[in-house]
Amino acid sequence: MKVYLDNAATTPLNQEVIEAMLPIMEFKFGNPSSIHSYGREVRSIIENARKLVAKQLNVSPSEIFFTSSGTEANNMAIRCTVRDLKIKHVISSRIEHNAVTHTVEELENQGLIKLSYVNIDEKGYVDLEHLEELLKTNERSFVSLMHANNEIGTLLPIEKVGELCKQYDAVFHSDTVQTMGHYVHDLRKLNVHFVNCSAHKFHGPKGVGFIYIHHDVKIHPFISGGAQERNMRGGTENVYGIVGLAKAFEIAYRDLEQDSNHIKDLKHYMMNQLKEAIPRIRYNGDPENGLYTVLNVSFPPIEGAEMLLFNLDIKGIAVSGGSACSSGSNIGSHVLGGIHADPNRPSVRFSFSKYNTKEEIDYTVSVLKELFPVQVAG
Repeated sequence: MKVYLDNAATTPLNQEVIEAMLPIMEFKFGNPSSIHSYGREVRSIIENARKLVAKQLNVSPSEIFFTSSGTEANNMAIRCTVRDLKIKHVISSRIEHNAVTHTVEELENQGLIKLSYVNIDEKGYVDLEHLEELLKTNERSFVSLMHANNEIGTLLPIEKVGELCKQYDAVFHSDTVQTMGHYVHDLRKLNVHFVNCSAHKFHGPKGVGFIYIHHDVKIHPFISGGAQERNMRGGTENVYGIVGLAKAFEIAYRDLEQDSNHIKDLKHYMMNQLKEAIPRIRYNGDPENGLYTVLNVSFPPIEGAEMLLFNLDIKGIAVSGGSACSSGSNIGSHVLGGIHADPNRPSVRFSFSKYNTKEEIDYTVSVLKELFPVQVAG
């Protein structure tokens, strides 16, 4: 049996998305920057996709810019704000995705910013009092805090953070890669200046995403070389990727209640099954109140713990020991280190999609029970 439980890393393409992309790949080959009919037709396709995305987020289409990924969007928000708005102080956390962490660290090492890390607790929650203290005692700040952690699933109280940022005139960026397509985002009700998206996290294609930039924020292009994306990102657009993103986004919102309920049921079913099979497990983050697609489990210490992911893979089970972006590295998870998780316990991130089943959960739990001896499990 093959089981894919690494959906926080990437998701399989939805068949409807494939069907939406194929005609564009086959027949709509015009360059959207060309003024002839071939180009105008493709330009119209892109703008219709932009309108669809904007409508779901309750924003203007002029505030949506297509990118190659969530990582590019993060870099765009951070680097352009520091460069163009002359922001000298950045507030982030030690458990952000590396697309944020590495970027702000690089800017600090270059002497362009002062970097402050807000305190987090053992579940990964931001200390709002400390955040306010940092905002109050420093010059105008840029705040970058992710909406849901990609490894442990802890959710940011994004409304409260937005209110604090507004109170202290801070620029607020939230990495929403893990929550786009999984939650309703009414951006007109949030005090947020930047959010981002990566289509392959909700059954869209890889290599395409978008950034939302609030209309009050005035920054210059991140990638120069052309007038695409209203002069904000040079380079010929990934047209069929954009169409796939928009279609996947439309489906995600259309089926949100049904799919989220199914995934929540699977997650709680797995939690109960694991507790019964291996009573000494612990959970990282806050599984009851966190991102419903992610379950990070800390298993009892065993000999050969470093082989756990490999042994699961042999049995046909695909999971992650942390962020997929650092898989293959010998360095432990900076997120688990940031919440002071027990380094002697092997941790596994299980992440679910609408395509997973209870039969797959049963098989996975049975394999895990085999891997943990009775004296360890009990």
